[in-house]
Amino acid sequence: MKAGQIMAKKLYFKYGTMGSSKTAQALITKFNYEEKGMKVWLIKPQLDNRDGDDILRSRIGLTAKAYVVKENEDIWQTFSKLPEKVDAVIADEAQFFKKEQIEALRDIVSFKNVPVLCFGLRTDFRMETFEGSKRLLELADSIEEIKTICECGAKAIVNARLNEQGQVITEGEQIMLGGNDRYVALCYKCWRKKIREREAQKTD
Repeated sequence: MKAGQIMAKKLYFKYGTMGSSKTAQALITKFNYEEKGMKVWLIKPQLDNRDGDDILRSRIGLTAKAYVVKENEDIWQTFSKLPEKVDAVIADEAQFFKKEQIEALRDIVSFKNVPVLCFGLRTDFRMETFEGSKRLLELADSIEEIKTICECGAKAIVNARLNEQGQVITEGEQIMLGGNDRYVALCYKCWRKKIREREAQKTD
């Protein structure tokens, strides 16, 4: 489905590497709903505070205020208490949600009959799934990759983490917020090649 298209009442997971315009697509979709007079509940996890606690900002300059979901917040209860009818839920950085929060989004689709569109990463810098993205892969009705390319021209699938010297690393905590100074989207071959090159330098 195209960015901005009005969606059927399903749970969607649209994933891609960093720099694949996930947030831009989320905000374009929000605009498209609102242009048709529909109400969108735009949400983000509290952990994502790079652009301010309640701001979503894309690399191309689109911005919007979002509701900030606290780490252990019951999304179902919060949604049920919203003062206005909602026509769609759009969640950015969905990989940072807890398993139970993804299940609550699934319930919003099933019992409130409202489409939920989740945008986020599938895997971390070690190619391991985040808690939220793992549950989305298990529960989503529709899973779509937002594609981007590696520096070699192949499809990028890895969110490679860089150290201060610009080398690819595989050590550290799973979650470390950052932009182009900390992450680069690579294909698997280039990722493994850069890891091998760094390991070879260590043994020289």
